[in-house]
Amino acid sequence: MEYKFTKMTQQEAEEIAYEWHYEGEYSFYDMEADQEDLAEFLDPVARGDSLFAVTSETGLIGFFSVNKTDTTTVDIGLGMHPNLTGKGNGLEFINSGLEFVQSTLAPKTITLSVATFNQRAIKVYQKVGFVEEKTFLQETNGSTFEFLKMTYYCEA
Repeated sequence: MEYKFTKMTQQEAEEIAYEWHYEGEYSFYDMEADQEDLAEFLDPVARGDSLFAVTSETGLIGFFSVNKTDTTTVDIGLGMHPNLTGKGNGLEFINSGLEFVQSTLAPKTITLSVATFNQRAIKVYQKVGFVEEKTFLQETNGSTFEFLKMTYYCEA
C-alpha cells in the first residue's frame, strides 16, 4: 500500500478526534480520553508543522507527529485508524513513517513512547528495529500510566 504524508488539516484532525474510537483497553488512545491532548490536537497553532495525516487510496488511515528534540533526534507519535489496528498493518505503516521522517529530517535517532500495556505495538516497534530504553510514569487520561521509551538508530 502506498502512503502519503501531508500536513494535517483541521478537518482531518476533527475526524480523528471525534470519530476514531478504539475497542477495549485501546480506548486509552481515543483523543477524547484526555481533554488537554484533545485541545492541543485540535488547535492548528499547537499542531504547527509537526502533525501529518497519513492517507492511502482508501482515505485517511493514520497520523504521525514529528518533533525534533535536538539536532540529531526526532521524537514521533503515531496512530492508525481503529479499523486497521490488530490486522497486520502496523509493520508497513511504521516503516513508511520511518522512511518519511528520515527522508525529510535525516535524524541519527528516532524515539517514541508507548504505554507498556500495548504489547501489540511494542512488538511491531521491535520488529522494525526500535530498542527499549527505559520505562517512566506519565500523567494522562486522568491517571498515571507506565510508558516505555524506545529508540531507533538510523543508518548513516
